[in-house]
Amino acid sequence: MKRWNNIQIRISILSMLLLLSAGISYAQEEEEEDRPVRSPWTTGVLIDNQTTLTQTAKSFEFRIHHRFGAIKEMSDLFGIYAASNIRLGVNYGITDKLMIGFGTEKYNKMQEFCVKYNIFPQTRSGKMPVALTYFANAVIDARSEELFGKDYSFSKRMSYFHQLMIARKFSKKISLQTAVSYSHFNAVDSTWQNDYVGVFVGGRYNVYNKMSVIFEYTYPFSIKEVESFQNEPKPNLGLGLEFSTSTHAFQLFAAQYDNIIAQKNLAYNLNDMGDGGWRFGFNITVRF
Repeated sequence: MKRWNNIQIRISILSMLLLLSAGISYAQEEEEEDRPVRSPWTTGVLIDNQTTLTQTAKSFEFRIHHRFGAIKEMSDLFGIYAASNIRLGVNYGITDKLMIGFGTEKYNKMQEFCVKYNIFPQTRSGKMPVALTYFANAVIDARSEELFGKDYSFSKRMSYFHQLMIARKFSKKISLQTAVSYSHFNAVDSTWQNDYVGVFVGGRYNVYNKMSVIFEYTYPFSIKEVESFQNEPKPNLGLGLEFSTSTHAFQLFAAQYDNIIAQKNLAYNLNDMGDGGWRFGFNITVRF
């Protein structure tokens, strides 16, 4: 009897260990499924707009944005020899969800302070079918004081941008995103307005290995009715190719925007899709 009891005890212990092991394995599988989807985007930027992707915690990212001149004629190599715009920026991941950054742009000496927060990611289990991310910046126009009128104040240099993005990775090859944005300028001349909203749609299709086709389209709206003497911003279409490694990403594209700061693009773009409206550009991202 004593021997039989020992066997029963051993069987019970073994059963408990098997159940515990199965429970741990199931929990690990469930945790794995609830993790964010892998690589919905290569970088945090898609041509001229942000993506829902944020920096990983305690990591740096250095980014170069470059825009050539208008594609017009062979004499300036279709804009490559023309006047160009450039932005240099660095981003840092405070957590896996929260990123901060700073950038400086050549046009108008724009100094940008930005923040991006991943409200929730798309999960592998499908429990959360989309990713939702918020991006905002505050920008200082650092040009000469004389350009801001007689009643100068520092606040006239300031502009702001807010964007809420929703994205979904549909398969290993296809990711799509849409967003709404709002731009505000503290001071503008009479030909412009202070506030604009925009609607954006963009996507990425992985063609082969680390090469993808990327696109985006942004349409701006004036909040108030546009007067006859005021400019009305034009939409932007961007088409390009993206090449990536584990630490680098290179995007080569053509689009209408010649500014790089988001609110300047949304509110001040007058480049049409017709003759002279297109510009070549590239973005280089290096991760540390």
